[in-house]
Amino acid sequence: MKNEERYEIRFSGSGGQGIITAAVVMADGAGGFDNKHVCQTQSYGPEARGGKSKAEVVISNSPIDYPKALSVDLLLAMNQAACDAYFFDLKPDGLLIVDSGLVQQLPTSRSVSIPFTKIAKEVIGRELVANMVALGAVGFLSGQVALGSLEQALLSRVPKGTENMNSDALHAGIEEAKKIDLDALPRSVLAEWDDEL
Repeated sequence: MKNEERYEIRFSGSGGQGIITAAVVMADGAGGFDNKHVCQTQSYGPEARGGKSKAEVVISNSPIDYPKALSVDLLLAMNQAACDAYFFDLKPDGLLIVDSGLVQQLPTSRSVSIPFTKIAKEVIGRELVANMVALGAVGFLSGQVALGSLEQALLSRVPKGTENMNSDALHAGIEEAKKIDLDALPRSVLAEWDDEL
């Protein structure tokens, strides 16, 4: 995928879905292991567990002048409320990735639906690691971090004894994302207009 000076990713869902952990691991992978410039920020809804939660990662090849996401290149929405609340910041040619079991109403055709929670439950045996399944897909589809770096960051962050389970979840997400043909997604109307100018 394109690698611009600044690439913005927003992870969103509800408190308790591990949204912030996924964003921290993504930032670690790109910054700590790939040596890119990274800023990671987060915010919670008023009800921490169950309320809306979002975390952002800004990745750049040069120093970052503003730490928060302004015009999101990739939005991960792990539930419908987060999708509805945070979609408006997505670029016209940005990519929306959702948990297909929890998000049914898609506001754009430039979207990828993957059953993260179902994969975590059925393949890994723990619904808890749906965030790591999603992280694998985000890592692969964004093209912003070496997948080996992402796994190293993951292994340095997860609790002792859960490394294999989390690593398996990450790989399950990567494998699922490899099935997606991004070229088959419709381009934004704005991108098509640009070509005609």
